[in-house]
Amino acid sequence: MEVINANTNFKRAGKPPIKLIIGVIAAIVLSMLFFNSFYTVTDQEQAVVLTFGKVTNIEGAGIHFKLPYPIQSVIKVPVQMTQKLELGYRAQGDGKYITVDEESKMITGDFNIVKIDFFIEWKVSDPQKYLFNSEKPEGILRNSSLSAARSVVGSSTIDDVLTSGKIAIENEIKEKLLASLDAYDIGIQVLDVKIQDSEPPTEEVKQAFKNVENAKQSKETAMNEANKYKNAEIPKAQAEADRILRNAESQKQTKINEAKGEVAKFLKMYEEYKNYKDITKTRLYLEAMEEILPDITVYIEDDSSGVQKLVPLKPFYSKEGE
Repeated sequence: MEVINANTNFKRAGKPPIKLIIGVIAAIVLSMLFFNSFYTVTDQEQAVVLTFGKVTNIEGAGIHFKLPYPIQSVIKVPVQMTQKLELGYRAQGDGKYITVDEESKMITGDFNIVKIDFFIEWKVSDPQKYLFNSEKPEGILRNSSLSAARSVVGSSTIDDVLTSGKIAIENEIKEKLLASLDAYDIGIQVLDVKIQDSEPPTEEVKQAFKNVENAKQSKETAMNEANKYKNAEIPKAQAEADRILRNAESQKQTKINEAKGEVAKFLKMYEEYKNYKDITKTRLYLEAMEEILPDITVYIEDDSSGVQKLVPLKPFYSKEGE
């Protein structure tokens, strides 16, 4: 009996207790549930919390707690990340891209075919609407963008599409796209619309438009050079005009002073003439002769038959201080 009891005790000692196994399993499950109940949301994201499949909360950046699955689940949405939707082409990893003809080919308002590659910059504005208001929000964005682009290009001329009207076309596409997304209410915000490239379908037409662009650039270059020349020459002309005006003003003042001197001289002579008319007449005659014949010698005979030589004649008036 003692040997049998010993073996029995040995066998019982070799088996782990059932309660211990259940406790270990429970601890593992509780640990998994505990650690799975915490989640982290980055600055670029928002987390949509679902309780039994229904949206109950939207969490921002940080560490948050949730009840274990299947009671609660979390879907993270990159609301702050700007995303890019390519239309008419697809970029490849090696820096190249392929053309998607069914998206890029469009008809203009003057019945010409063009190929347009453009892209949409967008981000999620409402994570709940983005997840649950539509099954494929990016597909709706793509179709709405193509519809808006075809509508705008279909009312534009080929000249506008290929040359100077691209900015206006981009703005009009954006306006139409914003209106469509407001109606669909899928939680997407359009940031910008950019035409990547636009070209005619044939090489002949493409070359013709290149020639037009080259002519416009040559025109702008010529205008810039003309403006540069104008800006350089106008200051020179203004400086020359100022110099001429200053010289004219100086000459004007000189003439005025000379005229004033002549007037003073004439008045002085007139005073002498009033007092001594005969002498003044003779004097004026002699001065005129001296001016006409500078080498003349003048002799004057007085009443006493004396002869006097006058060289030269003295002026009617003397300068101040002399």
